[in-house]
Amino acid sequence: MKNFFSQNKVFIIIICVTMIFLFGGIFLLSGKNTTNGPSNKVNASLLIPQNAIETSGFVNGNYLAATNSATLTLVEFGDYECPACGEYNPIVKQVLTNYSGKINYVFRNYPLPQHANAPISSYAVEAAGLQGKYWQMHDKVYDTQNDWVNLPDPTNIFVGYANDLGLNINQFTKDLNSSTVKNKVQNDMNDGNTVGITETPTFFLNGIKMTLTGSYDQFKSLIDSSLISK
Repeated sequence: MKNFFSQNKVFIIIICVTMIFLFGGIFLLSGKNTTNGPSNKVNASLLIPQNAIETSGFVNGNYLAATNSATLTLVEFGDYECPACGEYNPIVKQVLTNYSGKINYVFRNYPLPQHANAPISSYAVEAAGLQGKYWQMHDKVYDTQNDWVNLPDPTNIFVGYANDLGLNINQFTKDLNSSTVKNKVQNDMNDGNTVGITETPTFFLNGIKMTLTGSYDQFKSLIDSSLISK
C-alpha cells in the first residue's frame, strides 16, 4: 500500500485538487443569487400598490402619469413637507414630460415623523385623488409648500385648494379624515419601511434604488442608461 501511494503520489494530488475545486464551485453556485436581475432589485409588489398603474393613468398638464407603452417604472417615496421633495417635483415633471410614454410614475407617501404637517398634506392629496384630481393637488401642495409648512393647522389651506380645483368640499373634508385615506398613507409607509426608506425623496427605477444629486442631467443619464439596456 505504501508503494502504491508513493508510485501514484502525483496522480492522487491531482485528484484531490480537482475535487476541491469541484466542490468549491458547487458551494459558490449554491450561494449565488439566482434571481433574474441585480441582487439589489426590490420586488415590485413592495414598490407598486396593486392596480396603481391602471388607476392612476390620468394627465396633469403636459405629462402622463402612466401608460401601457412604458418600459420603465419610476417610484418615489416622498413627503410633501420635505424641502428636498419639493425641489425634486419639477425635475420629476420635466422627466415625465420629456420621456412621455416611456415611464410610468408612482408616488408613495412617506411622511417623516419630524414633519408635523406631512401626514395631513398626504391626506389632502389622497382625498383629492378620490375625486379625480390627485396630480393637480399633488403639484399644488408642493408648489405652495412654504405657504402651509409652518402653520399649526393647514386644513383650511388645503380646503381652499380643493375649492380652487372644483372639488366637492363636503366630500373632500369627509375624505380628508377618513380611514380609507389614512390607511392608504399608512400602507405606503409600511411598504417604505419594508424596503428600508430612511429619507425622502427616495426613487426606484425599475426596482433599483437611484442615487441622485439633485440634477436633472444626472436623472436623465440614469434613465437613458436604463432605456438602452431594455
